[in-house]
Amino acid sequence: MTNPFTAANRKTWDERVDIHLRDTGEIYPIDAFRNGADILMPIEAGEIGDVSGLRIAHLQCHFGLDSLSLARRGADVTGLDFSASAIEAARALAAETGIEATFVEADVYEARARLSGEFDVVYVTWGTIIWLPDIRRWAEVVASLLKPGGRLYLAESHPFLRQTEQADGKLVVDWTWRTPADAPLAFDEAETYAGDGTPLETQRSYEWMHSLSDIVGGLVDAGLTLEFLHEHDSLPWPHVPMMQQGEDRMFRLPEDVAGPPLSFSLSARKRPRIPL
Repeated sequence: MTNPFTAANRKTWDERVDIHLRDTGEIYPIDAFRNGADILMPIEAGEIGDVSGLRIAHLQCHFGLDSLSLARRGADVTGLDFSASAIEAARALAAETGIEATFVEADVYEARARLSGEFDVVYVTWGTIIWLPDIRRWAEVVASLLKPGGRLYLAESHPFLRQTEQADGKLVVDWTWRTPADAPLAFDEAETYAGDGTPLETQRSYEWMHSLSDIVGGLVDAGLTLEFLHEHDSLPWPHVPMMQQGEDRMFRLPEDVAGPPLSFSLSARKRPRIPL
């Protein structure tokens, strides 16, 4: 049974799809994608490697822009998202561009039951795990989808950054570093982060804080081995108003503002089965 926080989040994400499809803030450069551009952000584009011929599960894929970008790179991609509107849009975009990919509507915790077979890569990027109440259960789902030797690629906003907000031109810590599954942080947002300016009807959403130790520890306990953990000075959206967008579409803090890492990425590989 879906918890009420996830149900509320699904409602606001259903609403955000149409807004993001007409993006004016260059976070979702759909026209460039339609014209053949590779629109993966610089971090994942530089780290994901050659995906040609690989079977990839893209969890929390939204309307499939990254899924189709990976498919355009030669991967066999299945995207999964809990928003019916997002999956409908992803299928429409695939049909429009002639790119082959499969899209499944399901909650991420249902992924093992809804997706068939094992995958070479589980791909999870940008604004994903903050919506999940149980990070260790998520890690178990990821592990269950991977074949032995397969890997998770994750890129996400940094947990330390997410504790902060802007006040008097500085970043100040204003949020706890962990939240219980049954007590998420509630946020009321008048519009989506994409900069469209369209007011949201469903403004309240719920998020969970997960520490790096919980994320990495959950993956290790689920049977994955960490290959790398990188921290970065950029993020695909403005976490606070002072952040400035560069030519690479990534947002950064002004040079005179002290702050934490803005994002992190990791690769973790499923340990092979040991023969009896």
